[in-house]
Amino acid sequence: MPSARGASTRRDNRKPWRRLRPILYDRANPMSAETERLATLTQILRDLLGDDSIELAMTTEREDVPGWDSFTYINFIAAVEAEYNIKFRIADIESFPNVGAVVTAIGAAKPR
Repeated sequence: MPSARGASTRRDNRKPWRRLRPILYDRANPMSAETERLATLTQILRDLLGDDSIELAMTTEREDVPGWDSFTYINFIAAVEAEYNIKFRIADIESFPNVGAVVTAIGAAKPR
């Protein structure tokens, strides 16, 4: 009959990845793909406007950000397309009501 110590060691040897699980995934701070996209869009707009104080939310509209005019919007969309290697349809670009719609469209877009 194996000792409790031997059984424990054998179990750990069969599945060594179990010891690494906390390192691979931090449950206390999960970052969804949506959150990552929002952070990337925020950085793109900060770079375009040269303003590191800009904070975007899913409900942020162009009118909410000082200096975000139509020319900046076109550059923003071009930068987003380049970053994610996607291409939006013109009808979509014209109808994005807020940043959340762009984030959602990135998730639904197919790579070029």
